[in-house]
Amino acid sequence: MKLTKNLLALIVLAIGALWSLQGIGVVGGSFMTGQSQWLYIGLAAMLAGLAGLVWANRRQG
Repeated sequence: MKLTKNLLALIVLAIGALWSLQGIGVVGGSFMTGQSQWLYIGLAAMLAGLAGLVWANRRQG
């Protein structure tokens, strides 16, 4: 279960990074390219992914 949570959090983190890069125009080929709102949506997704990693790896005690 821990592996599944970590993988899901990493996928959300990676998608957020992609959206952020598209938002600032580094990655092209999409309707999101150069649209600044995708930078913010991507940053929010990255924060959610980081929170998911913390949650998946917290100590049970």
